[in-house]
Amino acid sequence: MPTFDFSAIEQCSNEELDARVDRARLPRHVAVIMDGNGRWAKARFMPRIAGHYEGMKSVREVVTGCREIGIQALTLYAFSQENWKRPSEEIGLLMKLMESYLQTELSLLLEQDIRFMTIGRTELLPKPVLEWIQKVETATRDCQTMILTVAVSYGGRGEIVDALRGIIEDYRDGKVTIHDIDEALVEQHLYTAALPELDLLIRTSGEARISNFLLWQIAYAELHLTKTLWPDFRRRELLVALLDYQTRERRFGGTTAPDLTGTSGA
Repeated sequence: MPTFDFSAIEQCSNEELDARVDRARLPRHVAVIMDGNGRWAKARFMPRIAGHYEGMKSVREVVTGCREIGIQALTLYAFSQENWKRPSEEIGLLMKLMESYLQTELSLLLEQDIRFMTIGRTELLPKPVLEWIQKVETATRDCQTMILTVAVSYGGRGEIVDALRGIIEDYRDGKVTIHDIDEALVEQHLYTAALPELDLLIRTSGEARISNFLLWQIAYAELHLTKTLWPDFRRRELLVALLDYQTRERRFGGTTAPDLTGTSGA
């Protein structure tokens, strides 16, 4: 497997890191739990929303970086089902920020040939945000270089529940039988059915939990946990995550060499 001395990262320029990334071994689908906006703002004695605004700069740089590097699909965890419990003022500001992002980034998405999608229970979103989501999804539906998916009003458990509801409806309509139900059928009913299998999950801010994100999809994904707060996560940190991914030996429950100990592979 390729090796990289991560202790020497500080001495490497962005160009050197970029050159080390093997374009032939990229993850097809990268997902990011964007965490730390509030802590970034608090450390600077600024309101939480300032961290969210700065985090939008990271969104643009990571989206553009993934597209330039050659990632097929990028999924960003923007707003969870649990986030509806936050103060109404903060939710309102986040919705305004999302609407502003869609308005300003549409031209860039089209220019870079990036298809935009959302996953989650988007019917709960304010009407102006939902209208802009539909507008951007429609405008970019024929773009093919990369798929950008934003998880909004999203929960992993809720996604699995919705998939089960879809399967039950198909059963009632006579489209499937009990014997048709397998992992492949469940995946066809997930929000992410149109996306490649998830290869790499990145979480920022030093937390080590999944936070109800892509619970089905992470079964064999590689995890990259970084202490970097999301507003500070830019192309350099993305390159480090990809280099970390490329040091992993992905066995999917099997082994790559004869097991002389008599035990199965991890």
